[in-house]
Amino acid sequence: MSATRVAIIDGGGANIASLRFALERLAVDSELTVDIETIRSASHVILPGVGAAADAMNRLRNAGLDRVIPELTQPVLGICLGLQLLFEASDEDDAECLGVLRGTARQFEAVADRPVPHMGWNQIARTNGSSGVGLLKDIPDGAYFYFVHSYALDVSAITAASADYGWEFSAVVRQNNFVATQFHPERSGAHGAALLNNFLTCD
Repeated sequence: MSATRVAIIDGGGANIASLRFALERLAVDSELTVDIETIRSASHVILPGVGAAADAMNRLRNAGLDRVIPELTQPVLGICLGLQLLFEASDEDDAECLGVLRGTARQFEAVADRPVPHMGWNQIARTNGSSGVGLLKDIPDGAYFYFVHSYALDVSAITAASADYGWEFSAVVRQNNFVATQFHPERSGAHGAALLNNFLTCD
């Protein structure tokens, strides 16, 4: 994995330190950056995010990355808000997002036994046609991952795994070189480490 050069896009997310520690445990160095050429030349790119979609998009636009990210051809992994930013829009502040993937993030409805945000461990289920290869290689169906989010995307043709929190939503999506998780693999123990390793060994 010596040729792996990971660029983490600095969108102001609060989960950067835990993500970098998770990569270090896999013996992979990473660079936190908004530099366009660094991102374009990286072997793998990660778009993490915690916070509001509109604020994150403003940061990306100010760095000129709203035009760069959709054009990337190497493996790209969106995490949590990073997944939502890859889609067309979010109902949160009517944010216009990157438009790499089709769909709009919508908010969970809070009820007595399902507070919002959805926070904690939840199971994922592979969707029909999603095999245990690629990002989900060696990860059992029904594995638990750690979620922290108030918005999510409906299940669609690009959903590789779903989770349920009052309604079934996309937990893992994939389209061409873009993959994304609504959960935080860097906070999800052995299964999260396996998923990150799967991402880093794809080309």
